[in-house]
Amino acid sequence: MATVKKDGPWFGSGVEPGTSASLSIVVSEGYSGANVVTPVYVWRGLKDGPTVAITAAVHGDEINGTGAIRNIIRQKPFEVVAGTLILVPVVNLLGFERHSRYLPDRRDLNRSFPGSSSGSLASRMAKSFFDQVIRRSDYCIDLHTAAIRRTNFPNVRADLKDERVAEFARAFGADLLVDGKGPKGALRMRACKIGCPTILLEAGEPWKVEPGVVEYAERGIRNCLRHLGMVEGKPVEPASRIEIKTTKWVRAMQGGFLEFHISPGDVGHKDQPLATNTDLIGDEQNIIFAPKSGIVLGMTTLPSVAPGDPICHLAYPTKAAIKSYERAVGKLGKSSLHERVRDDLSRSMKVVETDAEQE
Repeated sequence: MATVKKDGPWFGSGVEPGTSASLSIVVSEGYSGANVVTPVYVWRGLKDGPTVAITAAVHGDEINGTGAIRNIIRQKPFEVVAGTLILVPVVNLLGFERHSRYLPDRRDLNRSFPGSSSGSLASRMAKSFFDQVIRRSDYCIDLHTAAIRRTNFPNVRADLKDERVAEFARAFGADLLVDGKGPKGALRMRACKIGCPTILLEAGEPWKVEPGVVEYAERGIRNCLRHLGMVEGKPVEPASRIEIKTTKWVRAMQGGFLEFHISPGDVGHKDQPLATNTDLIGDEQNIIFAPKSGIVLGMTTLPSVAPGDPICHLAYPTKAAIKSYERAVGKLGKSSLHERVRDDLSRSMKVVETDAEQE
């Protein structure tokens, strides 16, 4: 466990152990010269413990995490008994207000950390947030969704080669863990570099607060806090935990209108139809097959495609891991969180059986 940071004022205010407070931090200035102020909620336990930051909407249109953090603040689904929880519902406030992934200068905040006080708008905002929140934290969970016109089945992304990060990632209780350090300038990569183990949840699609995804995020956050001794109880284990090193997008070979045959979270076996590409009249042009067996991490939600457009994001664990995942998921009831999330996400596109399946 990381060394607890020196106690003191929390973003300019005194928050005593056993209390919580709604605060704010200044991260930039707008075109009017007025401060850009980001709301922050600090929740402290009575006992000493680590400081954990939960962040959402680093991409301003990815608000499933915002919904999860708001629920935690308002509903208090658990009690923090030790350490300090820093909850940031929206990191990229300027993007959020424009319903945009990006900042007004069209830069990606999640490629700008740790930032610079003499750089671009994105770089300056990144530095301000990083210095005030991340450098104060011992751990961080960063909540994301898929990019525009896509959806993701919940998966945790983390540098599993780092033992502390891997332990924290496994504690989350996700079915799917994707190994990797993250892109250059990403919050989680830069936070890990300064000794703050950080993991990222990818779940759902932008511009939405999806109930199943919110519940999945809340359960994972609670699991991690239990793992750290900040919340009482034992973490909930997933039905199956698959660690993945390789993923790849299957892309459209030609333009057309898709009929999907698979949903996020499904297993796609080698040569199984993923989608049928039709013309606008509905006549078949070609069928897109799984190049090899994998688990569907994400999909496009837009049926109209051009050549080269991404259709299905497949994760490629070992054959044994795929079989283990199928067995575990096959035992789950319709009321399980896994199946409810899978059912919710599949409603973002029309999924139809192939002719072979109908026979």
